[in-house]
Amino acid sequence: MNRKILINIIKHTARIGIGITFLFSGFVKGIDPWGSAYKFIDYFHAMNLDWLVPLAFTFGVLLALSEFIIGAAHMFAVKLRFFSWAALVYMLFFTPLTLWIAISNPVTDCGCFGDALVLSNWGTFYKNILFLAFAIIVVIWRNEIICFGGIKTGYILAVISVLVYLGSVVYSYHHEPIFDFRPYKVGVNIQDGMKIPADAPKAVYENIFYYKNKKNGEIKKFTEQNYPWQDTLNWEFNKMDTKLLSKGYEPPIHGFTIETREGNNVYDYFLNDENYVFMLIAYNLDKSSTKNQLKINTLAKWAKEQNYSFICLTASLFVKTEVFAAEHQTNYEFFNCDEIALKTIIRSNPGLIVLKKGTIIAKYHYNDIPTPEEFSAEFPK
Repeated sequence: MNRKILINIIKHTARIGIGITFLFSGFVKGIDPWGSAYKFIDYFHAMNLDWLVPLAFTFGVLLALSEFIIGAAHMFAVKLRFFSWAALVYMLFFTPLTLWIAISNPVTDCGCFGDALVLSNWGTFYKNILFLAFAIIVVIWRNEIICFGGIKTGYILAVISVLVYLGSVVYSYHHEPIFDFRPYKVGVNIQDGMKIPADAPKAVYENIFYYKNKKNGEIKKFTEQNYPWQDTLNWEFNKMDTKLLSKGYEPPIHGFTIETREGNNVYDYFLNDENYVFMLIAYNLDKSSTKNQLKINTLAKWAKEQNYSFICLTASLFVKTEVFAAEHQTNYEFFNCDEIALKTIIRSNPGLIVLKKGTIIAKYHYNDIPTPEEFSAEFPK
């Protein structure tokens, strides 16, 4: 293989690699803007930047959009004199950031690919090292790279891809994401998703003990193998630190509860119901949209007439639920659930899921709340 062919293979591999990765990353985050916002909020809390939390949604949208545009420019070799530098700056910023995340572990998932593909923090850093090298390669040969179909074809394909992307993002914002990568997608049985296999790996911890020497006051560190718990004449216990060495198996669905005012978890009652169970999800009633509240109340009334359960899961205090119920004349019961779990179940506040025997058969954004007739037509008895 001669040198020219080898260089062409290297530069186009780097270009297409960046193109595919950035397109995928931008798309899966773009169609789930609230998921991206929640991840930014995690980062802001970890970095003590709480004052940026109100901007989390905007940052999430802009990050996904910029990734997709950079990816389209590389995939179709459009304006690489500019976008190759944009990709390099992007990688120069995120590579050291992901190194810090890998070392400090402030969040367990970087969120690089939304919920579609979860990488470990170290895996994310190694991935970024590779794409930093790709970005450097594209910058070096940026003036020589042309789309295989020609410059005009490259522009047309890039514009079409961005327009399709924008349409998908707008649709997903006003409804549910067009692709659902979360553990609560339609077809999932919640109880099955909560199970831990018998042979699943357990978490491994290391205990570090600190004892104070009674003679000289020195505090010394010990392990479980040599700590002087029996030598009370010379040593006095000071403190103990526990370090996670390896994380155990965590089921896809965790943190899901249906708690009563008394604190009883009654999710078994609803997850084992053989009839339809309607669960309105409103993680925060103060922020919950009420524009379709009348449709929700109508559907709840009809469901009860059919002997179907209709409940609302919220992370708001029961004092708030009483005020909300009185103000909006609701005719369903409220239960508590973890806010993070509710935000994961559905990206709408409120949103509606319908279960049968614990399996999710339908999910509705508040813009898509069905009428009793619409639901009956789609899901007859």
